Amino acid sequence: MTWSYWRVAPFITSIFFILGVLTLYWVLYNWLIAWVHSRRINIDDSVVNAWHGVVYMLVFVFVMQTTVVGTNESWQFMNFQLIALVFCSYFLNIHIRYYALLPVVIIYMVFNQSIYYWESWLYAGVMILLFWTMNFLRVWLVKKRYAWAYYLLTVSAYGAILWLFVKVKFAFSWDIYWQELLYLEVFTILLYAYVNMITKDSELKVQLTQFANHDALTRAENYAAYTAQIKYLFADSAKNNLSLSMMMFDIDHFKAVNDTYGHLAGDRVLQQATTIVQTVLDANDPQVKLYRTGGEEFNVLFQGYDLASTKTIVDQIFAAINHLVVKYNDQQIHVSISVGVAQLHPGDADPQAFYNRVDQNLYYSKRHGRMQITAK
Repeated sequence: MTWSYWRVAPFITSIFFILGVLTLYWVLYNWLIAWVHSRRINIDDSVVNAWHGVVYMLVFVFVMQTTVVGTNESWQFMNFQLIALVFCSYFLNIHIRYYALLPVVIIYMVFNQSIYYWESWLYAGVMILLFWTMNFLRVWLVKKRYAWAYYLLTVSAYGAILWLFVKVKFAFSWDIYWQELLYLEVFTILLYAYVNMITKDSELKVQLTQFANHDALTRAENYAAYTAQIKYLFADSAKNNLSLSMMMFDIDHFKAVNDTYGHLAGDRVLQQATTIVQTVLDANDPQVKLYRTGGEEFNVLFQGYDLASTKTIVDQIFAAINHLVVKYNDQQIHVSISVGVAQLHPGDADPQAFYNRVDQNLYYSKRHGRMQITAK
């Protein structure tokens, strides 16, 4: 209908169709990731990406092929199949073992009524090789200058072999063979340009998110990230009767450090203190998060910890920082911290009430000599 009625060539229609399929993929993927994150489901984004990519492209290929299966024109959507395979193997970098990939290929051959043709078996074998080659190419081309050229040549070479099998099986003309191969190259270039554009946009969003949620000086998560997390943890703990504890500490006499040694020295103290705390947390429990919530003030959130359970990590942080000596311009700056720790109580009406109790413990430590821990 597109050619006879709208005077739009099928090739042009195919370009917009592929762009639409890819756009829908990214829309669904972003929605799925947002849904997983909103529910705090403990699953890596790469796993979601892999499963979503495989399922989406299989549905796409099988639905497309349904319209021509069993006919003399069942080769019509072959380029779409190749693009789907390249998208999954190269751009999504999905790795599938032979014992999982081969059954999928056989099921497709049965579905397409082509399992009894020797050309189809050769075609299937080369398709599997193409999948693995694109997996390898994705890693090998990471630091190559002309990655796009290697990518295009590889897809074109495999495409030429695959279309040759199809030509033999369906006995169409060489004109159609070269035309379809040219279409494949155009689609391949289009796919590369489109995905790279989307990827750069996604990377920019990640960078902006990192910038918005992390302190530029120390790279610890910032007050905005703390506010979002404590709201979630407070509600989750209250709803599911889970333990939640918080540690708050600040650098003793930090103003004196700035006044005596300069603000750059103060920055160095904050950076090294943050590095030490993060090292302790990573060694004990990476799920425990550090936040810089003020100038020299930091908070640590212990999800699932009661007050007694926090003692080991709190003591390690306290001991590590209180032995810290920061060297700056041939000067040695001895660092100490005051600490307040508290557990969430049923009487805490909101996150701010919980914060205030921890803050009171911190100031108790500061008013009673500093360099001590108040936990109650």
